[in-house]
Amino acid sequence: MKLPWEGGRIGLLIAASEGRRLRFLFFTFATLGTILFLFLNPQIIRMTIDSVIGDLPLVAPPFVHSIVKALGGLEFLKQNIWICAIFSLFSALLSALCTVARRYTIIEIAETVTWKLRNTLYGYIQKLPYDWHVSCQTGDIIQRCTSDVDHIRSFIQNQLLDLVRIFFIVSIALFMMFSMDVFMTLMSLIVIPIIVVFSIVYFRKVSKEFTKADEAEGDLQAASQENYTGVRVVRAFGRESFEMDKFSKKTKLYQDIWVRIGKMLGLFWGAGDMFVGLQLAIIIGAGVWRSVNGNLSPGTFIAFYTYSNLMIWPVRGLGRILSELSKTLVASGRLKDILSAIPETDPPDALTPHLKGEVSFDRVSFGYKDSEPILRDISFSLSPGESLAILGATGSGKSSLVHLLGRLYELKEGQGTISIDGIDIRRIARPHLRRSIGLCLQEPFLFSKSIRDNIAMSHPEMNLEELKKAAAIAMIDDTIEGFAEGYDTVIGERGVTISGGQKQRVAIARMLAGNAPIMIFDDSLSAVDTETDAKIRSALRGIKNTAVIIISHRISSLMQADKILVLKNGTVEDIGSHEELLERGGSYRRIFDLQRGLADGLTNGDINGIADGITDGVTEDYNG
Repeated sequence: MKLPWEGGRIGLLIAASEGRRLRFLFFTFATLGTILFLFLNPQIIRMTIDSVIGDLPLVAPPFVHSIVKALGGLEFLKQNIWICAIFSLFSALLSALCTVARRYTIIEIAETVTWKLRNTLYGYIQKLPYDWHVSCQTGDIIQRCTSDVDHIRSFIQNQLLDLVRIFFIVSIALFMMFSMDVFMTLMSLIVIPIIVVFSIVYFRKVSKEFTKADEAEGDLQAASQENYTGVRVVRAFGRESFEMDKFSKKTKLYQDIWVRIGKMLGLFWGAGDMFVGLQLAIIIGAGVWRSVNGNLSPGTFIAFYTYSNLMIWPVRGLGRILSELSKTLVASGRLKDILSAIPETDPPDALTPHLKGEVSFDRVSFGYKDSEPILRDISFSLSPGESLAILGATGSGKSSLVHLLGRLYELKEGQGTISIDGIDIRRIARPHLRRSIGLCLQEPFLFSKSIRDNIAMSHPEMNLEELKKAAAIAMIDDTIEGFAEGYDTVIGERGVTISGGQKQRVAIARMLAGNAPIMIFDDSLSAVDTETDAKIRSALRGIKNTAVIIISHRISSLMQADKILVLKNGTVEDIGSHEELLERGGSYRRIFDLQRGLADGLTNGDINGIADGITDGVTEDYNG
């Protein structure tokens, strides 16, 4: 399939600049103008010293002779030397204006590329499959979308500007210097090849360290994000010291990498200063020797020294540009990793039917990547208006089953068929399918917005009465009305300002507000008390024409379902109504007896055996 940007790391930057290439051309011409007017000044000073103040004949292009003649000749300039100063000032002013234009243009280009990269990354990540998100660290993704993008912006805004500037400086300086004196020009170039080779060697070494630094920063950010979001767990288990030690080790690794980079930078800049000083010393020595022997005029010597100074410092900065280029290429490669991931796509003929909620699993088997199958030969059906309860130990595949229904994980060919209303879900467009399935998890995620915004997330246009109706079924309406600001109460990040039970009920209300034909409760009643659980289930039975799937470890939450599916080791151990399963015995009956306290005849060994086969509902594994 076609990815948003093809090509290598440089290709990513080129593609991101699309739409700003004319501006880049303008920036190039503005940079050229800056250098031309900057280099014009030494020529004006040279001619002033040699031909206006001194008595040497004017050596200049024909157009300069025409200008001097139009002004009244050299004699007129000797009497009005301030005119030369005006020309010098005018040249500096034009160079400054070109500098303003190039600076403004390159900043606009850099910010536009950054804006496009961030928007593309954010939008692309939304389309990546669920298993991609599961395999990635949130902090690392954030670091790529922020720090790495900033590296690219900084390079375009600063180092790319310098790179173009260096190219024009060296090209124009060499042209002017060769036109004045070949020997002095060759003297001016003695050290430059050494600087270039040294810069390339430095670039190769430092780029490896920048890669390590970027990866270490990603780990650091991931650790921070994980710790901040899990602060209650850290406090609850008294793990502050352990987390501090773990974070300290990561920061020490990050510090060590940057210390090594700092040493490399120090060596490079120190050696660079030495080469620059050596180059200028050679120019001064050669210039003085040639001037004493009468082979070089004072004005030409000053122009040579000025051009050499203008050229040597940017060339010396080539190493810094290369080091920033290495950081940019590393950052670009990390962004490319994201943009190379295959997103979820639907074929052009994907269906968007009106779904009623007739669910059918036919011989479904599933495993994560190359692992052993966690679901084997699962078959059942569910009609609109019916409810299906799923019971099983941790790891039996309960959550994986419902994730398959919403195509969060994809069934491959030969792994069976899941259909809704007789249509294979692989033929239904994913967004349409997911809008038709309401999913409420055991650990719901609430956004740092008002309760109204959280409940109306899927239907922002929903009025307050409709919100209150959904909240009433979730048994949270009275609680919300008790808040000072009611439905406009803003909850904290991830809903931390309300209790676990309130958070779950708000999440249930959010799902109910979507009015989907299929509703899934993935152990989402575990944080509410038994009485509230019973009230919510009773209210749910009043919703007509909706297929309801309930995953729970409470028999009381499951027993009133039309069908109860018992999973064991990824297979269907039994399926039937509460009464039918009790009559057949098996795991369901044993769990029922254990939870109801009717297992008086069981020995301790029996109870321990049952406990080994079930879960207490606290540590539900969402990956099956």
